Amino acid sequence: MLGLFFFSLLLIFGAEVAAGIWGLSNKDTVVEDITEFYKQTYTNYMSTKQEALKETLRLIHFGLNCCGLTGTMIDSARETCPKKEGLEALITTSCPTAIDEVFNSKLHIIGGVGIGIGVLMIFGMIFSMLLCCAIRRSRDIM
Repeated sequence: MLGLFFFSLLLIFGAEVAAGIWGLSNKDTVVEDITEFYKQTYTNYMSTKQEALKETLRLIHFGLNCCGLTGTMIDSARETCPKKEGLEALITTSCPTAIDEVFNSKLHIIGGVGIGIGVLMIFGMIFSMLLCCAIRRSRDIM
């Protein structure tokens, strides 16, 4: 049973490593895809005003501290944007620019988190195998 757990962790670890390598080697494509997703979500929200799309935009806007496609007062989805005071309210970062900045300036943090999760998974695999061996030895003694 624990052997199955080990191999499940090993499979997940392999998938994470493959996804990380693919994402790193195709960073520009990933940024373009996420930016395109944002633009489609924004356009769909402007035409339909669906509550689910509004919440998606709100999460993106607050998470990246950005607003709309252009980052100006002209953007008509202001209710999804973070509230700002004074001159900050006039000029904010556009979300396509913020998405690009996050991937270019925070890539080392994203990579560090991925490596940290990988190390934790390796410890999980080691301890699961140690536990499996200990259980097997305790069965042999009885």
